[in-house]
Amino acid sequence: MKLYKSLLPVILLLAGTQFVNAQFKLAPLPYAYNALEPAIDKETMEIHYSKHHQTYVTNLNAAVKGTAAEGKSLADLLAKVSAYPTVIRNNAGGHFNHSLFWQIMSPKPKPASAAFMKEIDATFGSLEKFKTTFADSAAKRFGSGWAWLIVHNGKLAITTTANQDNPLMDIAAQKGTPILALDVWEHAYYLKYQNKRPAYITAWWTVVNWAEVERRYHEASKK
Repeated sequence: MKLYKSLLPVILLLAGTQFVNAQFKLAPLPYAYNALEPAIDKETMEIHYSKHHQTYVTNLNAAVKGTAAEGKSLADLLAKVSAYPTVIRNNAGGHFNHSLFWQIMSPKPKPASAAFMKEIDATFGSLEKFKTTFADSAAKRFGSGWAWLIVHNGKLAITTTANQDNPLMDIAAQKGTPILALDVWEHAYYLKYQNKRPAYITAWWTVVNWAEVERRYHEASKK
Protein backbone atom coordinates (compact mmCIF):
# COMPACT_ATOMS: atom_id res chain seq x y z
CA MET A 1 0.00 0.00 0.00
CA LYS A 2 2.85 2.40 0.84
CA LEU A 3 4.49 1.64 -2.49
CA TYR A 4 1.19 2.28 -4.31
CA LYS A 5 0.75 5.62 -2.55
CA SER A 6 4.28 6.66 -3.44
CA LEU A 7 3.70 5.77 -7.08
CA LEU A 8 0.21 7.29 -7.30
CA PRO A 9 1.39 10.74 -8.48
CA VAL A 10 3.38 9.10 -11.26
CA ILE A 11 0.45 6.90 -12.25
CA LEU A 12 -1.89 9.90 -12.42
CA LEU A 13 0.66 11.88 -14.41
CA LEU A 14 1.07 9.10 -16.96
CA ALA A 15 -2.69 8.61 -17.22
CA GLY A 16 -3.19 12.31 -17.75
CA THR A 17 -0.48 12.42 -20.40
CA GLN A 18 -2.08 9.52 -22.24
CA PHE A 19 -5.45 11.28 -22.19
CA VAL A 20 -4.04 14.60 -23.39
CA ASN A 21 -2.08 12.96 -26.20
CA ALA A 22 -4.90 10.67 -27.31
CA GLN A 23 -5.58 10.85 -31.03
CA PHE A 24 -9.34 11.06 -30.57
CA LYS A 25 -11.09 12.88 -27.75
CA LEU A 26 -14.60 13.14 -26.38
CA ALA A 27 -15.80 16.69 -26.98
CA PRO A 28 -17.78 18.38 -24.20
CA LEU A 29 -21.52 17.80 -24.32
CA PRO A 30 -23.06 21.08 -25.58
CA TYR A 31 -25.69 21.15 -22.82
CA ALA A 32 -26.37 19.75 -19.34
CA TYR A 33 -27.40 16.11 -18.90
CA ASN A 34 -30.95 17.15 -18.01
CA ALA A 35 -31.26 19.85 -20.67
CA LEU A 36 -33.25 17.75 -23.14
CA GLU A 37 -35.88 16.56 -20.67
CA PRO A 38 -38.57 15.41 -20.97
CA ALA A 39 -37.62 14.04 -24.42
CA ILE A 40 -34.37 12.50 -23.15
CA ASP A 41 -33.99 11.95 -19.43
CA LYS A 42 -30.92 12.95 -17.42
CA GLU A 43 -29.86 9.42 -16.48
CA THR A 44 -29.98 8.16 -20.04
CA MET A 45 -28.05 11.17 -21.33
CA GLU A 46 -25.34 10.84 -18.69
CA ILE A 47 -24.84 7.12 -19.28
CA HIS A 48 -25.07 7.46 -23.05
CA TYR A 49 -22.51 10.25 -23.25
CA SER A 50 -20.07 9.52 -20.43
CA LYS A 51 -20.12 5.72 -20.67
CA HIS A 52 -21.12 4.59 -24.17
CA HIS A 53 -19.57 7.40 -26.21
CA GLN A 54 -16.47 7.56 -24.02
CA THR A 55 -15.97 3.82 -24.50
CA TYR A 56 -16.01 4.21 -28.29
CA VAL A 57 -13.37 6.94 -28.05
CA THR A 58 -11.20 4.94 -25.65
CA ASN A 59 -11.44 1.77 -27.72
CA LEU A 60 -10.76 3.63 -30.97
CA ASN A 61 -7.58 5.15 -29.57
CA ALA A 62 -6.44 1.72 -28.43
CA ALA A 63 -7.33 0.12 -31.78
CA VAL A 64 -5.39 2.56 -33.97
CA LYS A 65 -2.31 2.81 -31.78
CA GLY A 66 0.73 1.35 -33.52
CA THR A 67 -1.18 0.50 -36.71
CA ALA A 68 -1.47 2.01 -40.20
CA ALA A 69 -4.60 3.80 -38.95
CA GLU A 70 -2.68 5.82 -36.37
CA GLY A 71 -2.59 9.50 -37.30
CA LYS A 72 -5.50 9.19 -39.73
CA SER A 73 -8.41 11.57 -39.30
CA LEU A 74 -11.82 10.21 -38.38
CA ALA A 75 -13.08 11.15 -41.87
CA ASP A 76 -10.22 9.22 -43.48
CA LEU A 77 -10.92 6.15 -41.37
CA LEU A 78 -14.61 6.15 -42.31
CA ALA A 79 -13.94 6.71 -46.01
CA LYS A 80 -11.75 3.58 -46.20
CA VAL A 81 -13.15 1.65 -43.27
CA SER A 82 -13.23 -1.63 -45.22
CA ALA A 83 -9.42 -1.62 -45.12
CA TYR A 84 -9.34 -1.72 -41.33
CA PRO A 85 -10.29 -4.30 -38.68
CA THR A 86 -13.86 -4.47 -37.41
CA VAL A 87 -12.82 -2.94 -34.08
CA ILE A 88 -11.89 0.27 -35.90
CA ARG A 89 -15.06 0.22 -37.98
CA ASN A 90 -17.27 -0.15 -34.91
CA ASN A 91 -15.54 2.41 -32.72
CA ALA A 92 -14.82 5.01 -35.40
CA GLY A 93 -18.48 4.81 -36.38
CA GLY A 94 -19.58 5.02 -32.76
CA HIS A 95 -17.45 8.11 -32.19
CA PHE A 96 -18.62 9.93 -35.32
CA ASN A 97 -22.28 8.98 -34.97
CA HIS A 98 -22.61 10.12 -31.39
CA SER A 99 -20.67 13.33 -31.98
CA LEU A 100 -23.18 14.28 -34.66
CA PHE A 101 -26.15 13.13 -32.58
CA TRP A 102 -25.33 15.47 -29.68
CA GLN A 103 -24.80 18.43 -31.97
CA ILE A 104 -28.08 18.27 -33.88
CA MET A 105 -30.11 18.41 -30.66
CA SER A 106 -30.70 21.43 -28.44
CA PRO A 107 -32.76 22.39 -25.38
CA LYS A 108 -33.76 25.48 -27.35
CA PRO A 109 -33.99 24.24 -30.94
CA LYS A 110 -34.15 26.80 -33.71
CA PRO A 111 -36.20 26.38 -36.89
CA ALA A 112 -34.69 26.12 -40.34
CA SER A 113 -35.18 28.82 -42.94
CA ALA A 114 -38.10 28.84 -45.36
CA ALA A 115 -35.62 28.09 -48.15
CA PHE A 116 -34.48 24.86 -46.50
CA MET A 117 -38.06 23.85 -45.79
CA LYS A 118 -38.71 24.22 -49.52
CA GLU A 119 -35.95 21.68 -50.12
CA ILE A 120 -37.66 19.32 -47.68
CA ASP A 121 -41.01 19.91 -49.39
CA ALA A 122 -39.52 19.35 -52.85
CA THR A 123 -38.04 16.01 -51.85
CA PHE A 124 -40.58 14.59 -49.41
CA GLY A 125 -43.79 16.56 -50.05
CA SER A 126 -43.83 18.37 -46.71
CA LEU A 127 -42.05 18.46 -43.38
CA GLU A 128 -44.72 16.24 -41.84
CA LYS A 129 -44.36 13.69 -44.63
CA PHE A 130 -40.60 13.74 -44.14
CA LYS A 131 -41.00 13.14 -40.40
CA THR A 132 -43.41 10.28 -41.03
CA THR A 133 -41.07 8.59 -43.50
CA PHE A 134 -38.00 9.15 -41.34
CA ALA A 135 -39.74 7.93 -38.18
CA ASP A 136 -41.04 4.86 -39.98
CA SER A 137 -37.53 4.02 -41.21
CA ALA A 138 -36.10 4.52 -37.71
CA ALA A 139 -38.81 2.42 -36.06
CA LYS A 140 -38.36 -0.44 -38.53
CA ARG A 141 -34.54 -0.51 -38.32
CA PHE A 142 -34.12 -4.07 -37.06
CA GLY A 143 -32.02 -4.35 -33.92
CA SER A 144 -29.46 -1.67 -33.15
CA GLY A 145 -28.65 1.08 -35.61
CA TRP A 146 -29.21 4.61 -36.83
CA ALA A 147 -31.56 6.59 -39.06
CA TRP A 148 -30.12 9.36 -41.23
CA LEU A 149 -31.01 12.31 -43.39
CA ILE A 150 -28.17 12.60 -45.87
CA VAL A 151 -27.04 14.74 -48.78
CA HIS A 152 -25.90 12.80 -51.84
CA ASN A 153 -25.05 14.60 -55.08
CA GLY A 154 -26.89 17.64 -53.75
CA LYS A 155 -30.07 15.68 -53.06
CA LEU A 156 -31.69 14.81 -49.73
CA ALA A 157 -32.38 11.19 -48.85
CA ILE A 158 -33.34 9.04 -45.87
CA THR A 159 -31.39 5.92 -45.03
CA THR A 160 -30.60 3.65 -42.09
CA THR A 161 -27.55 1.65 -41.03
CA ALA A 162 -26.94 -1.20 -38.64
CA ASN A 163 -24.88 -1.05 -35.47
CA GLN A 164 -22.43 1.91 -35.63
CA ASP A 165 -22.14 2.07 -39.42
CA ASN A 166 -22.90 5.34 -41.20
CA PRO A 167 -23.30 6.65 -44.76
CA LEU A 168 -19.74 8.03 -44.86
CA MET A 169 -18.31 4.52 -44.80
CA ASP A 170 -17.19 2.90 -48.03
CA ILE A 171 -19.20 -0.19 -47.08
CA ALA A 172 -22.51 1.74 -46.77
CA ALA A 173 -25.31 0.61 -49.08
CA GLN A 174 -26.39 4.25 -49.53
CA LYS A 175 -23.59 6.76 -49.24
CA GLY A 176 -23.88 10.45 -48.46
CA THR A 177 -23.08 13.16 -45.94
CA PRO A 178 -25.21 12.85 -42.79
CA ILE A 179 -26.92 16.05 -41.62
CA LEU A 180 -29.44 14.50 -39.21
CA ALA A 181 -28.89 11.40 -37.09
CA LEU A 182 -31.12 9.39 -34.76
CA ASP A 183 -29.68 6.72 -32.49
CA VAL A 184 -32.10 3.80 -32.23
CA TRP A 185 -29.92 1.54 -30.10
CA GLU A 186 -31.91 0.50 -27.05
CA HIS A 187 -29.43 2.18 -24.70
CA ALA A 188 -30.50 5.52 -26.22
CA TYR A 189 -34.06 5.25 -24.92
CA TYR A 190 -34.76 2.12 -22.87
CA LEU A 191 -34.60 3.63 -19.38
CA LYS A 192 -37.45 6.02 -20.18
CA TYR A 193 -39.34 4.38 -23.03
CA GLN A 194 -38.59 0.67 -22.51
CA ASN A 195 -39.50 -1.09 -25.79
CA LYS A 196 -41.55 1.84 -27.12
CA ARG A 197 -39.16 3.04 -29.80
CA PRO A 198 -41.87 5.01 -31.71
CA ALA A 199 -42.63 7.03 -28.55
CA TYR A 200 -38.93 7.89 -28.23
CA ILE A 201 -38.81 8.97 -31.88
CA THR A 202 -41.88 11.18 -31.48
CA ALA A 203 -40.39 12.90 -28.42
CA TRP A 204 -37.02 13.31 -30.13
CA TRP A 205 -38.46 15.64 -32.77
CA THR A 206 -39.01 18.25 -30.04
CA VAL A 207 -35.25 18.66 -29.50
CA VAL A 208 -34.06 18.55 -33.11
CA ASN A 209 -32.23 21.78 -33.89
CA TRP A 210 -33.26 22.42 -37.49
CA ALA A 211 -30.96 25.43 -37.83
CA GLU A 212 -27.98 23.11 -37.25
CA VAL A 213 -29.36 20.57 -39.70
CA GLU A 214 -29.67 23.31 -42.30
CA ARG A 215 -26.12 24.53 -41.64
CA ARG A 216 -24.84 21.04 -42.27
CA TYR A 217 -26.97 20.79 -45.43
CA HIS A 218 -25.35 23.88 -46.91
CA GLU A 219 -21.89 22.67 -45.89
CA ALA A 220 -22.49 19.27 -47.49
CA SER A 221 -23.94 20.83 -50.65
CA LYS A 222 -20.72 22.76 -51.25
CA LYS A 223 -18.61 19.60 -51.39
